Order: sequence, then structure tokens, then C-alpha cells
Amino acid sequence: MSQQSRLLISFSGIDGAGKSTQINALTALLSASGYRVQRFAFWDDVCVLRRSREETMIRAFNGERGIGAPGKPVRRKDKNIRRWYLSLGRCMIYLLDVFSLHWVLVKRTAADFIIFDRYAYDELATMLLEGPWQRAYARSVLRLVPKPDLAFLLDAEPEIAHLRKPEYPVPFLRRYRDAYLKLAAEAGINVIAPANTELVQEAIVRKVAEHCSSKAARTAQFAA
Repeated sequence: MSQQSRLLISFSGIDGAGKSTQINALTALLSASGYRVQRFAFWDDVCVLRRSREETMIRAFNGERGIGAPGKPVRRKDKNIRRWYLSLGRCMIYLLDVFSLHWVLVKRTAADFIIFDRYAYDELATMLLEGPWQRAYARSVLRLVPKPDLAFLLDAEPEIAHLRKPEYPVPFLRRYRDAYLKLAAEAGINVIAPANTELVQEAIVRKVAEHCSSKAARTAQFAA
């Protein structure tokens, strides 16, 4: 596929929503069907100054590294910390991440499907979008974000997500989830309702198949 015909798919959701599981399943299915799939992790492959950002938050707020697991919680202190100066810093750094995202997408084209584990949407959700200025900022940034062909929000009950990845307190996860849902309505993101792994996978595959069929029909009509 050319850069114009490749499909860009993003997965978003609160920690513990099951993004990695669904990305692995979709990647395996597409690869088995003969498609070239390129995967990106937004934090690792797009975010600027990520090591400095992580170290600063850990040292400033005494947070812990790693990913929490059932029976082995990790106390993360980063996106759940609310300070006015952090909000200002996030506004600036998130804009830099959007520009970095454009660069990544321009440079990496050798794939039929490009799949992102998290996207710019996930950063905007950390703003929580509870005040008018946060919502106005999110709307402004959304105009700059490259729009995926398919953007998925894997919805999850905060209490259940917390059991899977005990990194952030449940009250924060509730506010975080609400921000995602507001953002989904604003940006036209496909919300996949909470369900077991197989049903969620079926819903995602169905959406991808529908999009591919619709795109093929449009291409055939144009060629005719």
C-alpha cells in the first residue's frame, strides 16, 4: 500500500482496559492474512524527552517505576498528579508530541496497517477535560492531530481495570474514563463497550472489515 492507501489504527483507553491484548490479536490476524503491519507505542516511539519526563515525575513526586499487576501494585505518580504548573507543562509538551507524531507518520510508510498503542488522544485525556479551558485546549489540539482511519477507545469499568493494573487510584481512573468518553464524542472515536476479550475482539475485527470493504468500494467506484 502507498502512504495514501495504508490504514492507520489507534487504540486508547485507561490503564487495564486491555489494549495490548487486542492489539496483539489484531496484529496476528492481519499478519496471518498476508498484510504488513507496523506497530508503534506512542510513549516509546513518539513522545519527546520521554526519559527526562519520566525521571522528573519520579523524583519530584516519589513515584514508582514499572507496570502494576494483580497482587503486585505499583504506585505511579505522573498523569494522576494535578498541579497548575504541570497542566501548563503538559499543554506545551503535548503540542511537541503532536508535531513528533506527524514526523513519525511521514517517515514510516512501509506497511499496509499502522497500529498505535495509545495515541495523542490518550495525552489529551490526562487533562481530564473538566474545565472550559481544558476542553478548549483539547479542541484546538485535535485540529492538529493526524486523524486515524479507525480510532478505538476500549472502555472499561475503573474498578475492574484497577484489578488488572493497580497503578492509579480508582477515583482518578473514574475521572480519566470520563475524559476519554468526552474526547470520543468530540473526536469521533469508536467506543468499544466493556465485554469479555473475545467479544471485544469480534467488535474490533468487524469495524476493521467494514472500513476495508467501504474503502475498497470507494476505490472501485473511482476507478470505474
